[in-house]
Amino acid sequence: MATHVPYAFVTDEYWRNVPGWAGVSRDEFGNHRWQDRHGITSIEGLAGVLGSRLSPGLLQDLKHGLTRTPMRIRLTPYLAALIDWSNPIDDPIGRQFLPFGSRFLDNHPFAVDDSLNEDGDRVAPFLVHRYPDRALFLPLTVCPVYCAFCTRSRLVGGSTAIKAKETYGASPEAWEATFAYLRAHPEIEDVVISGGDAAMLRPDAIESIGRTLVEMPHIRRLRYATRGLAAIPMKITSDDAWVRALARVSDAGRRAMKEVCVHTHVNVGAEITEWTVAASQRLIDLGIRVRNQSVLLRGVNDTLDVMHQLIKRLSYVQFQPYLVYLHDMVPGCEHLRTRLSDALGMSKALLGTTAGFNVPRFVCDAPGGGGKREIFSHECYDRELGVSAWSAPGVKPGHLFYYFDPVDLLPESGRRIWREPCERDKRLATFKALARSCQNGHGTVA
Repeated sequence: MATHVPYAFVTDEYWRNVPGWAGVSRDEFGNHRWQDRHGITSIEGLAGVLGSRLSPGLLQDLKHGLTRTPMRIRLTPYLAALIDWSNPIDDPIGRQFLPFGSRFLDNHPFAVDDSLNEDGDRVAPFLVHRYPDRALFLPLTVCPVYCAFCTRSRLVGGSTAIKAKETYGASPEAWEATFAYLRAHPEIEDVVISGGDAAMLRPDAIESIGRTLVEMPHIRRLRYATRGLAAIPMKITSDDAWVRALARVSDAGRRAMKEVCVHTHVNVGAEITEWTVAASQRLIDLGIRVRNQSVLLRGVNDTLDVMHQLIKRLSYVQFQPYLVYLHDMVPGCEHLRTRLSDALGMSKALLGTTAGFNVPRFVCDAPGGGGKREIFSHECYDRELGVSAWSAPGVKPGHLFYYFDPVDLLPESGRRIWREPCERDKRLATFKALARSCQNGHGTVA
């Protein structure tokens, strides 16, 4: 691991290296409306701004990828210009948003659209209630960028060649059933406002949702979840109406001794620039806390140096490194997933490298609806077969949930088992019996 992590954030006019934006001024580039208007939403749009910097081979590779991905392309100029266009396939930002077909792998046999069973825990049209005192409010399905690894690719990102979707935008008149459920369940103290992305909510919606929740006596914490601080920090630096609406909710919460915060999503230090620093300063001035949630992604942030630099940079701009997720088992993402063993090793290695409150918790969001589980809390783990078992006594007592490593990263003996369905099923049955024994305290860890 590197012994020194520089805080030299990008400050130059880097977007001028993109032919289509070579003449864009700093004021234009730093305006959220300009960013919205010039977002990349198609291969043709990408080719238009890159010109000769996008080779015919890469263009064909992207077109091939669009036949395999469940997510459409949507990328802000802010992020698009940060990609190393001399090698975008291996660029950590490019890998997160661009569907290079040559990188795709076959889906895991147990990958499913709703890996976390959010629909099974849906209690109102836009509300998921899984944890006893927490709920997830999904008021819209649009985002400023579409991540290639989105866990809600069944809903977010528009229809693609392989996935039809019914997207929806903010609709206040349809939210009353959600609010009615929350009012009727005083055990709920914490509400996450996500989607989609809270940055896409209008200022009046940010405020009306927030004030409605703050006024419920039992709601103690509100979290606005947005990729915006990584994808379009200009939303914070230049969209005064949106920020003022958020600040009014925060002030109302503070007066009621309730927390109103922002949860964002940064995966690599390169996503943090001078624009992020300015956005953070504005939120700090308003007394609004920011926490960060990352996803452990192959070829993006799955080395110790990269992850350590990320948490140091997050800490510098006062984004508390909160969680790092194992990638959910959704289709179209196998080339980005990592193994449980990778997360275990990285979590252990990071301990002691910086202040404990700035070391993120590594978690597995247990497939099937078990919720977030500490990475070291698995009941048992078969590294050859690439399967781990998890219990969730505080969420679904008595149940076991299973996470599977990518088959291509298993040892040859493990890959051979997965090529033989009968042998695979036999081994899985043996493992599940072991997991039940471990859960009851009678087994040993594989």
